[in-house]
Amino acid sequence: MIYRFFRFFLFAFSAETAHRLTLGSLRLLSYVPGVLWLLRALFGVSDPRLRLRALGLDLASPVGLAAGLDKDAEVFEAFGALGFGFVEIGTVTSLAQPGNPQPRLFRLRRDRALLNRMGFNNHGAAAAAARLARPRRTLVGANIGRSKVTPNEAAVADYVTSAELLAPHADYMVVNVSSPNTPSLRELQAVESLRPLISGVQQAIERAAPGRAVPLLLKVAPDLHDDDIDAIADLALELRIAGIIATNTTIGRGGLQTPPSEVEALGSGGLSGAPLKERSLQVLRRLRRRVGDRLLLVGAGGIETAEDAWDRIRAGATLVQVYSALVYDGPSLPSRIASGLAERVSRAGLSNISGAIGTDA
Repeated sequence: MIYRFFRFFLFAFSAETAHRLTLGSLRLLSYVPGVLWLLRALFGVSDPRLRLRALGLDLASPVGLAAGLDKDAEVFEAFGALGFGFVEIGTVTSLAQPGNPQPRLFRLRRDRALLNRMGFNNHGAAAAAARLARPRRTLVGANIGRSKVTPNEAAVADYVTSAELLAPHADYMVVNVSSPNTPSLRELQAVESLRPLISGVQQAIERAAPGRAVPLLLKVAPDLHDDDIDAIADLALELRIAGIIATNTTIGRGGLQTPPSEVEALGSGGLSGAPLKERSLQVLRRLRRRVGDRLLLVGAGGIETAEDAWDRIRAGATLVQVYSALVYDGPSLPSRIASGLAERVSRAGLSNISGAIGTDA
């Protein structure tokens, strides 16, 4: 109820202005003694039914924050205090870059969706690495992408630079080749391009973090053909990466309640939120059929409720991530989803959420 008032205020601004106001407020509040403690007391998750070990990490909850909100690793501790089991920062590029021209972030309120063409705006991998190097409580993954000025022919070196800077400080790494907002980036999802890229990042992690196991995941697009999904799954098994995140935003515009003329007027970009729910679940199910439990899968895209998260976990996801729903439902969302998951664990006659993974696969 309280967030409805704040949402009314925030929605009076453009989506990107509201985004900056929210992050700025969280950043300022984080510096006030006792605020993070208070947030953890109000929203923190501590339920043995939800604790699990994944990616070599002990998580209090399988509900995480997807990349895109905390692009520069500035407020991950605040998000962790809101009840997220882990936070993914980025997407970070080796070079600092301003991203695409504004306006570039839009709300589709009737669809509970966001449309963005941000273009990996961030301060660069070195700046994010410096922030992650500080003492912290929150488990953080680092999502890396290709700098806009770097051609695909030089993409491996670009990703390697980011990996070498961030791997010593991240709890896990993610290769993002699936954003639709950097020209030609999605071409790197082709297996012949993806193989040297993943291998290069794996070697960079080993060099930069010797003696530390830093799991590597791949984030894929929902717009891939089924054969391409299978090929990527096979490559992931071949190269022994830790897992796959399904999925990024979509360039599709089907099934929207927002009038087509309004959507077209907004222009290009990736769509996230409720309209992505069904397709991202389909991709997840296909990946689970292909890899079984040999890879960790992360469900992302259109997750708004505990039931959505439960569906992903039963379909084979060990972890789930939210983003757009946080804009519409506010800071209590991660703890509400976690609470709902715990109730479903008990109703299913289980003692822990891990027992539900893949039960519908």
